[in-house]
Amino acid sequence: MRAITFGQQALERFEQDPRRALVLGELHARPFPLMRLPRALVVLAFMNEDHGERDLALLSEMSVRRGVPPPAKDARTHAFAFGKGRLRWERHTEFCTYSWEGPVPERFGDPVAGHPFGADFQASGPLIAGVHLEIRPNDETGQAALEIFDKTSFCYSVMESGLAHAATDFRQDGDGLTRILVLDEGLPPARAGALAMRLVEIEVYRTLALLGLPLAHSVGPQVQALEGRLMRITEEMKGGPGHSRELLQEITLAAAEVEASAASVLYRFGASRAYDEIVRERLAGVGEQPIAGQESWSAFLQRRMAPAMRTCRAIEERQSNLSEKLSRAANLLRTRIDVELEHQNRDLLSSMNRRAQLQLRLQQTVEGLSVAAIGYYVVGLFGYVAKGFEHEGFPVSATLMTAAFVPIALVIVWTIVQRIRRHHVRPRHEEGEH
Repeated sequence: MRAITFGQQALERFEQDPRRALVLGELHARPFPLMRLPRALVVLAFMNEDHGERDLALLSEMSVRRGVPPPAKDARTHAFAFGKGRLRWERHTEFCTYSWEGPVPERFGDPVAGHPFGADFQASGPLIAGVHLEIRPNDETGQAALEIFDKTSFCYSVMESGLAHAATDFRQDGDGLTRILVLDEGLPPARAGALAMRLVEIEVYRTLALLGLPLAHSVGPQVQALEGRLMRITEEMKGGPGHSRELLQEITLAAAEVEASAASVLYRFGASRAYDEIVRERLAGVGEQPIAGQESWSAFLQRRMAPAMRTCRAIEERQSNLSEKLSRAANLLRTRIDVELEHQNRDLLSSMNRRAQLQLRLQQTVEGLSVAAIGYYVVGLFGYVAKGFEHEGFPVSATLMTAAFVPIALVIVWTIVQRIRRHHVRPRHEEGEH
């Protein structure tokens, strides 16, 4: 078979899916830097409060001052030389990071010189995390630098399958930065850059994951109060159907408060879960191996972060359970109110039935009286006719003819009344059938 080859512009004749470039570019959106050791890394993370517009404007101004083309509006990364190092910017969903890589100071813990985060640097939003990381050789000087960390929260582990050791105490130094020391034992530049960025991301993402904890503490008393209201309402429901509608209104208001509370923490708790998962992934990616007698990064973060994440999940579950219980209580009250209405409708129909029967009896009585009254007037009129016949010599007396006509008159009047009533009743039956 002959191999199929493509020219330089062979694919240009095909229509390109607009999503193809985004999907292909996502794999290379945030490449790890190549770090020549020893090296220092200073990273600041700022929250985006205006969807990154101010951040992009400040970054464009910094680039122009350095003679570098500004980033595009939809750019997610941007880098340029700054002093003796290199500044790299990355945009994330709700925050952005500025990472400066440069030479290490004389001793670990000393201020890093040459970074851009001086008096002229303008932050694009509130600072959420800051890291000062250095990669130094694993010699006597590097081992002596471990003494600078706080022993109460000291974490020290083997990384990258034995090619490095990483130490931190997750505390902030005088500049407000979390210090991380990596002792090199043969890291190639690509692996050094990958390890450095993953350790930085562990610090940034664990800070973002814990943002849900203050929110959980603030929402907790409200959820507890709503649970107390639900308990009181359910106790009052046992007392009887006297105040069902008032209780239903109170449950509706409580359910609205629960939904508003759940909506206020929905994004933050969801983001905390996602960031916590990223921290776990980064810890798995650095190939950590615990050292006997030292607390590992994973063990420390698990011990400190797990309770906070459980607190957030507990508040979410309580809100969800509270919403379901309020919904069930509301359904029970609606059912009770519906039963009450059905009983009222039944009593109303029974009352209407009794009234109809009374009206029928009254109508029958009136009909009987009306037959007698109309018959009386008809017999009276016939009496005048009978007297006329008697006066003309008719052989039967007027009194006898009048007496004989009385039953005939009553039968005729009753028949006419019944026919009129059937005439009015028949159309109603016919309409009901249709």
